[in-house]
Amino acid sequence: MKINVHRPLVATMVLASLSLPALFAAQHPRYRLVDIGTLGGPHSYGEINSPSIRLLNDANVVGSFADTAEPDPYAPNCAVPDCYEAHGFRWKNGVMTDLGTLPGANFSAGGAINAAGWITGQSPSLTIDPNVGAQEIRAVLWKKDQILDLGDLPGGYESVGIYVDDNGQVVGFADNGIPDVNSYFFFYTGTQIRTFLWQNGTMRDIGTLGGGSAFPGSNCGGQPRNIVVGASFIDDHVNASTGFPTVDPYLWKDGKMTDLGTLGGTIGSATCSNSRGEFIGQSNLSGDIQTHAFLWRNGKIHDLGTLGGPLSEAPWINDSGMIVGSADLPQAGIHDAVTWKDGKIRDLGTVDGDGCSRGYSVNSRGQVVGGSTSCKAFLHAFLWEGDGPMLDLNKLIAPGSG
Repeated sequence: MKINVHRPLVATMVLASLSLPALFAAQHPRYRLVDIGTLGGPHSYGEINSPSIRLLNDANVVGSFADTAEPDPYAPNCAVPDCYEAHGFRWKNGVMTDLGTLPGANFSAGGAINAAGWITGQSPSLTIDPNVGAQEIRAVLWKKDQILDLGDLPGGYESVGIYVDDNGQVVGFADNGIPDVNSYFFFYTGTQIRTFLWQNGTMRDIGTLGGGSAFPGSNCGGQPRNIVVGASFIDDHVNASTGFPTVDPYLWKDGKMTDLGTLGGTIGSATCSNSRGEFIGQSNLSGDIQTHAFLWRNGKIHDLGTLGGPLSEAPWINDSGMIVGSADLPQAGIHDAVTWKDGKIRDLGTVDGDGCSRGYSVNSRGQVVGGSTSCKAFLHAFLWEGDGPMLDLNKLIAPGSG
């Protein structure tokens, strides 16, 4: 559950071909791989805060961040591993636009995009956070390529934009300056961290379930207005099983925060929801040894189970109620991508020859994407749909597209 302020991945996009040769009519569609480039430096990056985040919208606009040609003046204390300055970007119709930074900053990152092309993320400010002795990180919003500093909560110094929904509401987290050693598990400031909802120039602290801090989940693309999910301390009592206070998943709706409960353990978090009021997340079981994905619906939490092993996770749900994620098998260290639908788990397998896989996202057509691995290293991006099997995207790339 710890939030990474800087965690780069290579940014690429896979687009369906518009037409297919007759030769492939009885086979699977071919795709082309589009390298969306950089801002002059060697690398471009993907999600910075969570895998359950939309970086590509239905208009084929991408929001993320990439290296410029300028070396980072603060090397070796760099924002990205290669020590170039990196800026947020918007990519549309083959053109990458540098979205810039807050005044005086050398870094920014787009972390999520909405249907209108608005992008939220983060950039340092010139103000020094006295709690950490470094520049503040501030939540920002790019709207029509203009950067807007979303500010801080009263008494605080740090904020990060996690996602912006299709209603223009930005959800993120910010500190309030009140010391809280328990928050180190999630963020580095040692102060209380609160989930905020920002709209039309106002940043609102949505509160907690009773403890000092609360953290936002993410957005699977269908989350309605004035709904936020995440995880919150319920008190400050440290549990012997974890050495950490109890953290429960929450639902905040129209000003009221509800504890969704757990599967018996003392740590749980809600990931996101769809438009039907179904919520997914993860929770420890009693004893805090195993963690299972859950579905919360109609006031009840349901254990989604595993493939026989101790762990499962659920990062995405679509509006038909199809959930995608991964689950452990009985063999130690082995996990496969799975879907859940109507209470039933389905093992999607792996790309031929690989040992493990994870599902990351599912769209409205039931197409699942994810990664197939050696169980230690990423090997193949995959696509799964219908009755399968899992397809290696490398083998679906049209000749000549790289």
